[in-house]
Amino acid sequence: MTTSGEAIGQERMRAVGYRSALPIEDEQSLLDVELPVPTPGPRDLLVRVEAISVNPVDYKIRQNADPDGQIRVLGWDAAGTVVAVGAEVELFAVGDEVYYAGAVDRPGTNAQFHAVDERLVGRKPTTLSFTEAAALPLTALTAWEGLFEHLGLRQRDAEQTGTLLVTAAAGGVGSIVSQLARALTGLTVIGTASRRESAEFARRMGAQHIVDHHQPLVKQLAEVAPDGVDYVFSTTGTQHNLAAYAETLNPFGHILAIDNADAPPMMVLKPKSISFHWEYMFTRSTFQTPDQIEQHRILTELARLVDAGSVTSTATEDLGRINAANLRQAHRLLESGSAIGKTTLTGF
Repeated sequence: MTTSGEAIGQERMRAVGYRSALPIEDEQSLLDVELPVPTPGPRDLLVRVEAISVNPVDYKIRQNADPDGQIRVLGWDAAGTVVAVGAEVELFAVGDEVYYAGAVDRPGTNAQFHAVDERLVGRKPTTLSFTEAAALPLTALTAWEGLFEHLGLRQRDAEQTGTLLVTAAAGGVGSIVSQLARALTGLTVIGTASRRESAEFARRMGAQHIVDHHQPLVKQLAEVAPDGVDYVFSTTGTQHNLAAYAETLNPFGHILAIDNADAPPMMVLKPKSISFHWEYMFTRSTFQTPDQIEQHRILTELARLVDAGSVTSTATEDLGRINAANLRQAHRLLESGSAIGKTTLTGF
């Protein structure tokens, strides 16, 4: 791969995209295609994609955003090698191994080569393979921003006590939330899980107690946290569980939600002055906020924690090469709601 922008624009690459919003059972829902290699912008890296992971945002966009016959490439988590840089790039050089989650309003990572703003990118943890690293960026950024920016937890403060409830603690986000909370705070972590295998995985990821999210939460939480809960990181079921959160949270508690709750009944939070926060890790890139480089800093610190052995990859199942058939299998798995940890694909 040349570093010449003009030559890059003339080259072709393999990718997986979709032309219309179809059920995942339809073989046309994701397609193997060939596209021009993107030319990096001034602050962009051009990355040769070595591995990707799949997130709920992938299938939600595929289901709901019809590209009207034009090819749209999905995928945001990636790990790979920098093969070209824009004229104003300062943080990276050709040959660097990187990992990142990219921007939702640009073409995705389900392609051999991908252009991404350097401020959203971190150097890959040296102790992880590309596949293991690709599992982390989107969920780790979501977890970090939620815990330390929105909920206001203090990093590396073992004296900060209290209780954190993490829903779907065996999922992609929940499993990294638990790890970061255990590694960087003194909070007790309660995770929700409903199956034996998901409960076991959640415990390995740092949850000290497990409650079943298919059963009423208030009674279960009273048993494992008799002094109440101080923070909730709600990855799913926010609207359904909001009244239970309000009942079990202590006064001045906090809820952080990442799911698509539709007008949750906020008045149940008023008597205890409970705060409600949203987290969406694409906000910085979508609105080009002045602090976009925070995502580079977060991924840099995450890599340090991984290489120090404080955080582990949440990759659990690799489905093989990056192609339409394997990506349809990955989407199908995530849509079923039964995925544990992160599902990855490796190489073309």
